[in-house]
Amino acid sequence: PPALFVRGAPLPLPDVELSVAIIGARRCTELGRGVARDLARGLARAGVVVVSGLALGIDAAAHEGALDGGGQTLAVLASPVSQPSPRRNLSLAEEILESGGWLLSERPPGAQLRAHDFPRRNRLVAGLTRLVVVVEAGLRSGTLSTVGHALDLGLEVAAVPGPVTSPASAGAHELLRRGAQIVTSVRDVLELLR
Repeated sequence: PPALFVRGAPLPLPDVELSVAIIGARRCTELGRGVARDLARGLARAGVVVVSGLALGIDAAAHEGALDGGGQTLAVLASPVSQPSPRRNLSLAEEILESGGWLLSERPPGAQLRAHDFPRRNRLVAGLTRLVVVVEAGLRSGTLSTVGHALDLGLEVAAVPGPVTSPASAGAHELLRRGAQIVTSVRDVLELLR
């Protein structure tokens, strides 16, 4: 994008080589939420910056886990950084800033939030990381848009397997069938980074 707007810790932004995106469904299961939080907590403790989109569900759980782990997290917004969206995660956005993390957007302050800003945001999530980890996603999930951008950039994509009967894991299972790396622990993610 021609410009990026950032709130939070001083620039520069974190090193892409030490950043991992944890993304997934807004309508996630409690299992998926717990897995995202645990992965992010462990990665934060290992010095990895957790990147996600501040959306409800898996994204929020990833940011919360990074904060729990005492690490840094970067939230890529579809809305301007002056008006974090969704409003329901406003307190989470404030916690990210207070902890030394960042809010980032290509939308200028005061701009109106538009529906097509969400898929555009996904390319930034991918571009700011070295590895994209999908925790839960349906077959038609917007999460798969981020995966597409990651693959276009030549990045590694990984997915967490879920219950075979769960529609919430159908997209992750499809990624695994297509060759995504399997992630079942923080150690798996760290090995992929190495």
